[in-house]
Amino acid sequence: MHITQETDYAVRIVYCLAHSQGRKDARTISEQTGVTLRFSLKILHKLVQDGMVKSYKGSKGGYEIARPASEINMKQVIEAIEGRYALAKCIDPEYICEWKESRAPGICSFRREFDRISQFVNQELEKVTFEKL
Repeated sequence: MHITQETDYAVRIVYCLAHSQGRKDARTISEQTGVTLRFSLKILHKLVQDGMVKSYKGSKGGYEIARPASEINMKQVIEAIEGRYALAKCIDPEYICEWKESRAPGICSFRREFDRISQFVNQELEKVTFEKL
């Protein structure tokens, strides 16, 4: 299991902005994070939509972090890009498990464990703020 490359890049971009003074243009962010300009712009758009990053237009425009680094954690960045973290798709309440339905009623032991592990990972991700990195 791993996060997507897009999320990996989003973490780099948030880190870059969280540890800079003031605004940065997309090209500078791209160069400092090693993310292509086109992909940086796509990710920045998602981070702006989520309210984690602010964007400014014009000749003195650019991007800056919207909240203090101490208020932004890894879980928030992952969710901004990928949605809610879950170890397995069966944790989704809308998911219909063919295996479970054919064998036993109720929540299967796999789902219970996947949910427990997912909750643990989410709690740990919440503890990692960009101030600490």
